[in-house]
Amino acid sequence: MPTLDDILEQIGEFGRFQKQTFFVLCLLSAAFTPVYVGVVFFGFIPEHRCFSPGVAELSQRCGWSLEEQLNHTVPEWDGHGAGFGSRCRRYEVDWNATGISCTDPLGSLVGNRSTVPLGPCRDGWVYDSPGTSLVTEFNLVCEDSWQLDLFQSFVNVGFFIGSMSIGYVADRFGRKLCLLVTVLVNAVSGVLVAFAPSYTWTVIFRLIQGLVSKGGWLTGYVLIAEFVGSNYRTTVGITYQLAFSLGLLILTALAYALPHWRWLQLTVTLPNFFFLLYYWCLPESPRWLIAQKQNDRAMEVIKRIAKGNKKQLSLSFQNLNSEDEDGEKLKPSFLDLVRTPQIRKHTFILMYSWFTSSVLYQGLIMYMGIAAGNLYLDFLYSALVEFPAAFILLLTLDHTGHRYPWAAANVMAGGACLVTALVPDTLYWLKMTAACLGRMGITMCYEIICLVNPELYPTFLRNLGVLVCSSMCDLGGIVTPFLVYRLAELWHELPLVVFAVIGLIDGGLVLLLPEMKGKTLPETIEDAENLHRQERSKEKMIYLQVLTSE
Repeated sequence: MPTLDDILEQIGEFGRFQKQTFFVLCLLSAAFTPVYVGVVFFGFIPEHRCFSPGVAELSQRCGWSLEEQLNHTVPEWDGHGAGFGSRCRRYEVDWNATGISCTDPLGSLVGNRSTVPLGPCRDGWVYDSPGTSLVTEFNLVCEDSWQLDLFQSFVNVGFFIGSMSIGYVADRFGRKLCLLVTVLVNAVSGVLVAFAPSYTWTVIFRLIQGLVSKGGWLTGYVLIAEFVGSNYRTTVGITYQLAFSLGLLILTALAYALPHWRWLQLTVTLPNFFFLLYYWCLPESPRWLIAQKQNDRAMEVIKRIAKGNKKQLSLSFQNLNSEDEDGEKLKPSFLDLVRTPQIRKHTFILMYSWFTSSVLYQGLIMYMGIAAGNLYLDFLYSALVEFPAAFILLLTLDHTGHRYPWAAANVMAGGACLVTALVPDTLYWLKMTAACLGRMGITMCYEIICLVNPELYPTFLRNLGVLVCSSMCDLGGIVTPFLVYRLAELWHELPLVVFAVIGLIDGGLVLLLPEMKGKTLPETIEDAENLHRQERSKEKMIYLQVLTSE
């Protein structure tokens, strides 16, 4: 019986039909960017200070510049020197009083400036920003600054829960149905975020968006990987993620043009409704249909691919009937991920690798944020680094395989983090260069793990295996803000040291996984268990299959 890979070799492993399918799925990949990293712009924290009634009128009467106003009316930020005004404390004086001196206003009010009492920002804050963000609208600063962390953590909680449930749905009921449902829920919840009346509702709708968006993104990746031949899986996998990187550039441009977070949220969400057209332009995965013993439907999809590629399917390949067609359909189970020794090893290593990739990827972005600078330029530079990372992989993986470049990328990321931590602040350019190299290395790790993860699981378990393992990525996203901001309070470079350690460990662990270069995707548990053995030639495998059937 011919395999799907045999048929694809005849009708086209990456022909016109697959290219069209791949293009429309890349649009989905680019649209996932605002959900994953949009908080950088939605939750932008501008410079701010306490609002003190009467200060604006006094400043206007005295003709102060903004710098003079801040020097006279805003207390110093303890531990940050004289050049930093407090963001969360204000002078407890009446700025509306009469007879206030324009040269020494505090002295004319209390006599001794050092004895002026300080208090919290009872009347709100003043933000030095032309636009709006979650922070400015809901005052997520000072004592309430943790609510911004909670907003992003809830997105990752949604990713985590959705990874488990959506992976099961995709393997149980099909890739296409799962993709359409997640697209619809993601689009509706995204619009609701833009019109949410309060912070609480914003977090709830964002959680719902997180529940479906990442699962839909990964389902799209699995779907296209199952449409193409083995010789093109690496190329489509990296290019699919390159579309995500392109989404970073588009998001940067939109955020610069739309500085108000609600308009930005609505703008990046509305295109998702167009993805509902996938119902008409995307077929179901033929590999999934074969695994579910729906060979007639699978042959219909294969004929559609052949017609789209303008190829003729020979008569010998037009029958997928097998002896076990009436047998029990394989159903995915969480227990299958740990029941057998090789798959269990793959699962645990992949889980740790996903966690590492998430912590380093998001952590380096956050670290560049606390290093100060222009938000849009910093985000743009960090996004541009991802393009050479993708091109390096496109040029090397087909020749070297996956394992060694993956290990080298981990070592590169971990080593760059260590260098960044040890370089003094006086060499800022070298520090940022090392950080960008670390970002390049971990981007390569991210792209490779997306390629390797689905290749190590059989078809009926593939989507569940990818989403369960990648749920550790979401766990990493939950803990990363605390790793960066809390450890930085102890020592500013301590997060980088932690990143270096976990990255170097991952570099060693990935060498324990089997190399998938030139191998067909496993269809059964037995196939997945035998991946670590030396690959047999394709002709020998077919010959043995014929003997067995006889």
